[in-house]
Amino acid sequence: MNRKIVVGHLYPDLLNLYGDRGNIQCIMKRCEWRGIDAETIEYGLEDKVNFSKLDIVLLGGGSDREQMIVCQRLQEIREDFEAYVESDGVVIAVCGGYQLLGHYYQTDQGKMEGLHLVDIYTEQKPGRLIDNIVLKSELFDMPVVGFENHGGRTKIGNNKAFGKVLYGSGNDGESGYEGVIYKNVIGTYLHGPLLPKNPQVCDYLIERALERKYKEKIILAPLEDKEEMEANSYIVKRFL
Repeated sequence: MNRKIVVGHLYPDLLNLYGDRGNIQCIMKRCEWRGIDAETIEYGLEDKVNFSKLDIVLLGGGSDREQMIVCQRLQEIREDFEAYVESDGVVIAVCGGYQLLGHYYQTDQGKMEGLHLVDIYTEQKPGRLIDNIVLKSELFDMPVVGFENHGGRTKIGNNKAFGKVLYGSGNDGESGYEGVIYKNVIGTYLHGPLLPKNPQVCDYLIERALERKYKEKIILAPLEDKEEMEANSYIVKRFL
């Protein structure tokens, strides 16, 4: 059976501060290597987003100014975005995109209205949380590694965290946890970009997207992943 995935990249002209296109390229390549057709649709601020066409949505990171611009547009598509999330649509939201999933992001410049898709909120505090970061996520055998650089402190309430912090700061530098998982949504501060050094995370997104689309259990064929494993292992050994 010839399978296909369509990835929607929301506002990459504004939300691409941390190399989020690397995440897209990783999804495309890991699909291609397995014979899965993959297409990316990039949406500008003026474009209409047809969520019914999409299997994975990437919401990347940007500066506070760029996030403010984007958040106004996101309010206009909020209902469609919410319907996609609640129907188990797959979302990977990184840094600023993660913050925008919640109710609000309180900054020195004012309050940024979020999408209210996940019951979380973010408040800016003095000092930035900047460092490499290593997580243990119950979803994966491998540690999850990346880089964090954020002034916001995110509170996820009773939601499930993406992972437990083994090294780094995570959501707020206090709780010991990083990111959030809600249905098929992953929100995280990890960039660098995230997916090339964490192939299991990338494959998780692809599997969830295929299962939702084709209504069957999907187990992806393994790839060699020698270089990806080495990149991941280097960070783990260096900081743990």
